[in-house]
Amino acid sequence: MLRQELPKMETKEFPGPKATAVLKKRDESIPKALCGTTYPVVIRRGEGAMIEDVDGNKIVDFVGGVGVLNIGYTEPEVVEAVKEQADKYFHCIFNVVGHEGYVDLAAEFDKIMPVRGDKVKTYFANSGAEADENAIKVAKAYTGRRSIICFSGAFHGRTNLTMALTAQKSYAVGMGPFPSDIYRAEFPNLYRAPKGYSEEEAISYYLEKLKKIFVEGTPASDVAAMIVEPIQGEGGFIPAPIEWVKAVRKICDENGIMLIADEVQCGNCRSGRYFASEYWKEAGCPPDIIATAKSMGGGAPISAISARAEIMDAIPAGVIGGTYCGNPLATASALKVLEIMKREDYAGKADVLGEKVLARYKEFAQKYPEVGDYRGLGAMIGIEFVKSRETKEPYGAFVSYIIKYALAHGLLLEAAGEGSNVIRFLAPLCITDDQLNAGLDIMEDAIVHAREYFAD
Repeated sequence: MLRQELPKMETKEFPGPKATAVLKKRDESIPKALCGTTYPVVIRRGEGAMIEDVDGNKIVDFVGGVGVLNIGYTEPEVVEAVKEQADKYFHCIFNVVGHEGYVDLAAEFDKIMPVRGDKVKTYFANSGAEADENAIKVAKAYTGRRSIICFSGAFHGRTNLTMALTAQKSYAVGMGPFPSDIYRAEFPNLYRAPKGYSEEEAISYYLEKLKKIFVEGTPASDVAAMIVEPIQGEGGFIPAPIEWVKAVRKICDENGIMLIADEVQCGNCRSGRYFASEYWKEAGCPPDIIATAKSMGGGAPISAISARAEIMDAIPAGVIGGTYCGNPLATASALKVLEIMKREDYAGKADVLGEKVLARYKEFAQKYPEVGDYRGLGAMIGIEFVKSRETKEPYGAFVSYIIKYALAHGLLLEAAGEGSNVIRFLAPLCITDDQLNAGLDIMEDAIVHAREYFAD
């Protein structure tokens, strides 16, 4: 059974001949922007944390569909739930014809979403970008305000609005003009805080940067919301320090601003809680609105937006909804994913898995000076590579070599961070210990070979 197997490469060259033929056809049929060469992988099947490609190569996946596959590939109960729904009906637009799956899933999310307030309401969209865009709609509808504050390092999507919110403008080349009244503050990256600053001093520094927006950018009275990733994804797997979140919550409360948690990537058990905002709520600073997606559907396209009822009920009719939002097949998948993750304590699995990965990364840091930092929550962990620990200059070329070497030896990795110098860990939470150790061994071997390559 593939879900229990270990990585093994069957072809002498990678990609193999069958994958090469598919990739050639891909390049002829699909826009160049979707035809990169870093990942010459063509999947034949996937189970658990393992991929088998069309040439029979078996690869352990530390990317997990970029956070979509917390429950793993083809979880049997999820497959059966979708098949059962498909026998009934594929589609009905919820704005016109209601269906029980949508209602039941919303009711379940209302119980577990760690937003501020006792009575919660939830509705659904199709993707993370749609969830973030809808969260902004909710905040604007409730506050009657127009401005949004986002942060450096943020990634929120590829729609026009979410490209404007996203920090890295390589995701938005030539796509302007963008919506106005969007202002960007500096995210508290403690590893890259001013040299010599303590954590407390660094947090104060970043808070002062945020407050300057009210003086130099937009009055606080015009701000509808601040949108924050509890753990930045594309920005480099950087957790938002809880003391900073407390202070941001206070600023929002003092100025009537909604606090939005973008849990598209870090939600659904990845962080060691069902939602990373549970850490915020435990510290007394819950968000007003949560947007989530990716792993909530186990691979089916669905996202959710949740907030307390008084906020949700302020949205005018016609402003939210859409043809495929809360599609019956996707809600069936999401309901079964939720059931399994709660029953089998996937949040606890993430904590255990994360401890093992961090222990190994600590060893890497002790042996290899190119490791500048490693951090995360639960099993959402980043390891950052630098040319010098003194200068902290990003070492993107080093990471690129590691990724290519690892893939050719049976491990799928992906980079993150402004300098593409962070390797993200997003393996399915059902990964076995043997698969995890095999993947980490390949990763270390790749680091060793990268050091040799760049020493020449």
